[in-house]
Amino acid sequence: MKDIHEVLRRKQAKFAQLTKQIEALQQAAEKLREVAPLLAESEEEESTVLAEAEDGNSMAARAGSSPSGGATAPKPASRAPRWP
Repeated sequence: MKDIHEVLRRKQAKFAQLTKQIEALQQAAEKLREVAPLLAESEEEESTVLAEAEDGNSMAARAGSSPSGGATAPKPASRAPRWP
């Protein structure tokens, strides 16, 4: 039979560790709630830029296929990929 005091001590240590992890996760969640609107705005801006770039590329393709050989639109500057 295990010593009841040793089992209790281990359970209390595990409980204390889990409590610290829960508190850290709650703090991280609060910070993410603050940052989430900023990230959403950034993603909206990126999607707008990408949509404009796609429109520019399709217009350039149409201009290149026309017999008049009009000027091609400049390519948008490439952006570094974002890490998740």
